[in-house]
Amino acid sequence: MKNTMYIIIGTLLFALAVSQLGMPNSIAEGGIVGIALLIYYGIGISPSISTPIIFVILLSLGIRYLPRHMVYKTVFNVILFSVFIRFLEGRFAQPMEDTMLAAVFAGIITGAGFGFIYQAGSSVGGTSIIARVLNRQLGWDLTGTTLALDAAVVIVGIFIIGPVSTMYTLITLYIGKVVTDFVLGGFDSKKAINIVSKHSEDISKRITHDLASSATVFYGEGEYMREQRRVLYIVVHTHKLLQLKRVIKEVDPDAFIVVHNVKDVSGGFISGVPVE
Repeated sequence: MKNTMYIIIGTLLFALAVSQLGMPNSIAEGGIVGIALLIYYGIGISPSISTPIIFVILLSLGIRYLPRHMVYKTVFNVILFSVFIRFLEGRFAQPMEDTMLAAVFAGIITGAGFGFIYQAGSSVGGTSIIARVLNRQLGWDLTGTTLALDAAVVIVGIFIIGPVSTMYTLITLYIGKVVTDFVLGGFDSKKAINIVSKHSEDISKRITHDLASSATVFYGEGEYMREQRRVLYIVVHTHKLLQLKRVIKEVDPDAFIVVHNVKDVSGGFISGVPVE
């Protein structure tokens, strides 16, 4: 039930972005919706009609390479998207004077919609189906192939909606990706930091005292010097990163620090402190 609600909310948001901001302002998309929009801009066929047709064609080519649960959810998603577009297109939307504003908010709403859709394990992308076929048949990288196919759709848009609208489309896609990452990873983002220093014990004490946090200790050996060193590993909220780096530099200006983006943190975590 929860996944169904996520799909409905996410698809409605996506349909709103496409019908109210994308279509009136000649902004396209990636995937099969992007192809459907280019068909709409080129010959006037509504995405509510072309999207399910394109999806069925792609699905017939790649259904044996897709998990059944994904097929069922995506079919539901595509049908729902087409219904929403059919209802929404042409009812309320008008071209905006500032196309940049339309592109930005189309990206924000699309990203939020995709965040809900992906959390439910569904998709309306379509190009991922082709990517899975090429991955199985030719060994092509799944993520890179999907990205290349989406880029190809956008490039074709140059010849249909023109270079300016294509650049607005790129802005929409970029903002959409950023917002999707926020929805999936949460706004309370965290960073993972590895610290290598001769003064690691002093750094660990300062982290405990100044940041009310803690660190996990690993032992590593440098290939060049052949010296064993303590390696501190700590996960902190992003807003504490600058304070942490300041503490480290105060103890050891020559400390080696590596910062990683963390997509998700769960289990063994108390108020930002890894449980040792």
